[in-house]
Amino acid sequence: MQATIKDIAKKAGVSYATVSRALNGRRGVKDDTRELILEVARNMGYQPNAIARGLVLKHTRTLALVIPDITNPFFPEITRGVEDTASLQGYSVFLCNSHWDAKKEKLYLNTLQEKRVDGIILHTSNNVEEDQYTNFKIPMVLLNKISSVVEYSSVEVDNVRGGFLATKHLIEAGYRKIAFIGGTENSPSNAERKEGYKLALKQHRIPLDERLIMSGSFKSESGYENMKKLIDSGNIPDAVFGGNDVIALGVLHCAQEHGLRVPDDFGIIGFDDIPYASLPQIQLTTIEQPKYQMGRYAVDLLIKALRPEEGGEVKRIILEPKLKARKTTREVPR
Repeated sequence: MQATIKDIAKKAGVSYATVSRALNGRRGVKDDTRELILEVARNMGYQPNAIARGLVLKHTRTLALVIPDITNPFFPEITRGVEDTASLQGYSVFLCNSHWDAKKEKLYLNTLQEKRVDGIILHTSNNVEEDQYTNFKIPMVLLNKISSVVEYSSVEVDNVRGGFLATKHLIEAGYRKIAFIGGTENSPSNAERKEGYKLALKQHRIPLDERLIMSGSFKSESGYENMKKLIDSGNIPDAVFGGNDVIALGVLHCAQEHGLRVPDDFGIIGFDDIPYASLPQIQLTTIEQPKYQMGRYAVDLLIKALRPEEGGEVKRIILEPKLKARKTTREVPR
């Protein structure tokens, strides 16, 4: 038999009204109580009656998630967080893949408005026209930064801090000639991770060599090709900070192909902590982003934005990155 709100209330030891407010993202519920109710609902397999709720609220009960690369293992975990949280609150989710194409992204956004989705969670592509988001007609939450747009809530990781932690770890592990191989040059996250890289070098008094800073795309082929350029130039680093894990895996492939011993002679660190990073045959040192939580928080913010009468003010949630030391870097001496 399908669980009801009353079943959840009994199991959680709270009132029916409290469960209703928590599942609908409304005010009047303490954070720890809300988390308890959502956890009980998940465990009981609760599925809200979207049709009944839709008749009352006069919404389509649909959200959209627009991401730039469905093949990048970073995004499925975010998607799962979005879908799980949206489902608990009675929403279905449309998934759109822009393939890092700003024109395709804009087309999706226009189409989603026409389809009357209630709200959009967006991870922008690069080379976007920032004014296209100004006065957008549908509530939206961003998963990365658009520098001139301040009217939407966002959920991000502290990329500068993550870039700093990655580079600091390489330095503490004994590497000194450290390259940064990033993604697209005008990507805000790429710029911030590079900023963190430079800050760590400066703090440890290691001269910055601009020849060791490379850019391309957020794909493994770009990591491989840029690493090969460094090798062919003779200006071979003893470590690389990849702008994401996929880039780092491309660097690792190239390094192994050219006989560089990892991690003894050459260290590699990535960013994201995708599932492949922890595989026994890879064991990539990386910076973890709380991907599932990003999806959850994005939905929570979007639901609040759909209810302006509850004071859904613009918020910026910045999550902390964490170092995951594995086998592609030397151990840091204690």
